[in-house]
Amino acid sequence: MNRPQPLAQADLGKVRAVFADVDGTLTTDGRLTSTVLRAIEWLVAHRVQVVLVSGRPSGWGESWIRQLPVAGVIVENGALAWARESKGLKKRYAQSAPVRAQNRARLTRIVTAAMGKVKGSLLSTDSLAREVDLAIDYAEDARLGPQGAAALESFLVARGVTAVRSSVHVNCWIGQFDKRSAVRDFLFRQWKVRLRPVDPRFVYVGDSFNDAPMFAAFSLSVAVANVLDVIDRLDAPPKFITRAREGRGFCELVDAIARSQKARPKAERVAS
Repeated sequence: MNRPQPLAQADLGKVRAVFADVDGTLTTDGRLTSTVLRAIEWLVAHRVQVVLVSGRPSGWGESWIRQLPVAGVIVENGALAWARESKGLKKRYAQSAPVRAQNRARLTRIVTAAMGKVKGSLLSTDSLAREVDLAIDYAEDARLGPQGAAALESFLVARGVTAVRSSVHVNCWIGQFDKRSAVRDFLFRQWKVRLRPVDPRFVYVGDSFNDAPMFAAFSLSVAVANVLDVIDRLDAPPKFITRAREGRGFCELVDAIARSQKARPKAERVAS
């Protein structure tokens, strides 16, 4: 596996948008700090769009897009997206309503069986706000550890369920979507652009297993330093890594973008 390079080696001078995971990337010890909020505000003020990409539920996504200065929020690992448009907020799903209903019923049965097999398993407390996927808590309020999380994943995958760990949950869903497919759809629908194999316009920053598809898709993929806790088990590593962990690592990325773009013309836009 190729090890990530230090963030200082990344060329961030043409970045137009930052796609960011939330838990363990924007948050520090589970909380969003004022420093991170100021960093997001700096990006937006300097015409660098911000899109959140998270395994958290639909209800949280609506709150984030209404309260934060972000262009969009992709939640439930790509199951649905919120976008800020000229006429207001737009919500789009990766699956039709009948497919969602059928898959959710089957998913609930399988997840219930999985939790019965792994002692101490419980649904995440945010599950009431979920529309498409489900999340089993292994490291937020529960303490299953990596072995418990791995046992849950094995049980679910063997039954046709996609199961991927975030830093706190085992996220589970049925269907052909993930963070990568949702981001590509967002880029085309909202900005009429496609992600190139080598694309200096867009950065992705994350920290965990469910970020691996994004690390593979973005030539400017960045991980905050806590990715080192799991990097040897990632399907695809990030290209670059920060020195600091969690939210401080995100702020380190924003500082690097700021240094790289001092001379950038103000008229440049995301779609350029």
